[in-house]
Amino acid sequence: MELMELLREAAPVMLRGAGYTVLFALAAMVGGLLIGFPVAVMRILPYRLLRWPATLYVSLMRGTPLLVQMFIIYYGLPGIGIEFTPVTAGILALSLNSGAFLSESLRGAIGAVSKGQWAASYSLGLGYWFTLYHVVLPQALRIAVPAMSNTLISLIKDTSLVSVITLTELMLSTKEVIATTFQPLPLYLAAAGIYWVLSLLFEALQRRAEQRLNRAHR
Repeated sequence: MELMELLREAAPVMLRGAGYTVLFALAAMVGGLLIGFPVAVMRILPYRLLRWPATLYVSLMRGTPLLVQMFIIYYGLPGIGIEFTPVTAGILALSLNSGAFLSESLRGAIGAVSKGQWAASYSLGLGYWFTLYHVVLPQALRIAVPAMSNTLISLIKDTSLVSVITLTELMLSTKEVIATTFQPLPLYLAAAGIYWVLSLLFEALQRRAEQRLNRAHR
């Protein structure tokens, strides 16, 4: 009974934090996709001048911890006159990090499209950019959906890191409740359960997206 009462009292605060978690994740998903698509295209272009910065960006984002990136953006950049609000810094860090992984998923999917598709398009007199955007990318997107969705789903869990820059989301809300109730185990378990449920919801959306793309491809 005490456990149920504890969870009932903690529910409003934790669910409000979960709502912020979803908002941060969705904003970072959009940002990551807006970054990932052009970066993937830059990495397959036959121009070294464009490939080099894209390759460096991907290597840097994948080779350093997200927490460090968040600290640099929020605590480090103000030292050189660039300052962000906690919300902007959190979403920017998540977007930049996920954009690197999403670009690799898309780049691999583009490479998986048969070279015959390019050749057939060229034989019809279509140029590189038309072929890329109207022939190759639609097929690549269908191939990339599972890998890209995994990255996007992981954002749900990665949002817990924004609590280090004082953003109120599920993890920080849980810590606030623990500070007043002194019951860490059941509340951390409840938080884990909420993260799990959110991940399951996004997995269901992933399956729907895959089914839609597969039907459209037939």
